Amino acid sequence: MPTDTGYDPSLGEKFVFVTGGVMSGLGKGITAASLGRLLSNAGFDVTAVKVDPYLNVDAGTMNPYQHGEVYVLKDGGEVDLDLGNYERFLDIDMTSDHNVTTGKVYQEVIERERAGDYLGKTVQIIPHITDDIKRRVREAAEGNDVCIVEIGGTVGDIESAPYLEALRQFSHEEDEEDLLFLHVTLVPNSKNGEQKTKPTQHSVKELRSIGLQPDVLVGRNPEKLEPDTKEKIALFCDVPNEAVFSNPDVDDIYHVPLMLDEEGLDEYVMGELAIDDRALPAGERDSAWRDLVTQETEGEVDIALVGKYALEDAYISIHEALKHAGLHEQVDVNVHWVDSEEMDDEHTDRLEQADGVVVAGGFGSRGTKGKIEAVRHAREREKPFLGLCLGFQLAVVEYARNVLGWEDAHSAEIDEDTPYPVIDLLPEQYDLEDLGGTMRLGAHETQIEPGTLAHDVYGADSCTERHRHRYEVNPEYFDDLQADGLTFSGKAGNRMEILEYDDHPFFFGTQFHPEYRSRPGRASPPFVGLVEAALEQAADREEVEA
Repeated sequence: MPTDTGYDPSLGEKFVFVTGGVMSGLGKGITAASLGRLLSNAGFDVTAVKVDPYLNVDAGTMNPYQHGEVYVLKDGGEVDLDLGNYERFLDIDMTSDHNVTTGKVYQEVIERERAGDYLGKTVQIIPHITDDIKRRVREAAEGNDVCIVEIGGTVGDIESAPYLEALRQFSHEEDEEDLLFLHVTLVPNSKNGEQKTKPTQHSVKELRSIGLQPDVLVGRNPEKLEPDTKEKIALFCDVPNEAVFSNPDVDDIYHVPLMLDEEGLDEYVMGELAIDDRALPAGERDSAWRDLVTQETEGEVDIALVGKYALEDAYISIHEALKHAGLHEQVDVNVHWVDSEEMDDEHTDRLEQADGVVVAGGFGSRGTKGKIEAVRHAREREKPFLGLCLGFQLAVVEYARNVLGWEDAHSAEIDEDTPYPVIDLLPEQYDLEDLGGTMRLGAHETQIEPGTLAHDVYGADSCTERHRHRYEVNPEYFDDLQADGLTFSGKAGNRMEILEYDDHPFFFGTQFHPEYRSRPGRASPPFVGLVEAALEQAADREEVEA
């Protein structure tokens, strides 16, 4: 019988496998997440799996310059940023089981071989690796109507071969109506503006050579695909005309579901999966997403984002959390990048002109001097400030130096010889050797002091947020640090989680990463608090200038 959520176990899960062709970075993750949003609007329980073909067990030790930010899930899984998009678009909490990596798969198979689980058999890519891939996908999909599985990389990559073979086997093991292959590919323009289909043809040819025939093709081009372009793709790629869809550029990624809805992608997919008769009628589907992302805005604020990675993907969750706060307040939030390594040379004017300042997290010493100066600027100029993780820690360092007069105060992570290690490892962390997966990770509860700014921000006596850090505020300095205006208003045992400064319109720091739980329709409280304070500052400035 169907459950309260509408899921009927007797019907089994449906799978949509999303592959990409020609080049990476086309937006197949956003395409997949947007399709998931539309299916969710139609009343289905939707989950997602991201397959990353790299040999890393997880994304925890990867450089953000190469792979964008490391996103953290509630169970502490350090994963690809695409899972952040899935959580934001689907408004669900995922686990590390929803991220399949080659490192995880090979580690599992090798450990089982060492334990003798294969009874003396020769362990091979087929069937042992492909069987483990299929097992992971099926387990992640269990209990949902539809599971969208995104295969990272592009068709033809040697790293993706075992996954594509696993998909081929899926097509033999599942009923035809229970799975669908969707291929996202580039449709470039020639110099005279003609939409060229040859790259798509070659990409599909590569797919077909390994036994996969796409059911749906989504063409990425700055504009919608012309009717004759769609017809040509359908003819040469052996799909119906109505199975070719456009995914043109839009002003905001949250408008992609609206574009795909206009194209009718969700209706076609539901028909191919034979679930269209179970979908909510068009007039009864959830319209909250459309209403939210198309609402009129009134006013704008400028926020300076201070960090060391000159790459937006390295801070994508912060960008999105600021956007969500803007949606909550119905204002446009303009984010201005401030390179913490070049603060003195060219970026102090951006701090001066901003209505609020965010100092992002990070690891290592590079750029910390500029971040400390940004904290000082925000504190002394009474500019709304939000410090995240390392930004929280450096706010403690800045306060110790410039308010308490401890000139050489620092984090022991950055300066082992500092006479005032206000940030340090806790005793139980001294003997850790491995870097991967050994930090304070995932969702943890913080107790909030009544009558504080933190209590106003969260409107509760506690909050649960996701963490990714190793160093903490040093317990030896708690009393001294709180002697003159600084308050640790959120705590978890002997761990300081939230700080605020009394004599300031909004000075707020979190040891955790609130951006990871922010959603378009459920903005993160610290980011809302920052934007609200920035709006007040902007209004005051306009009044003075008038």
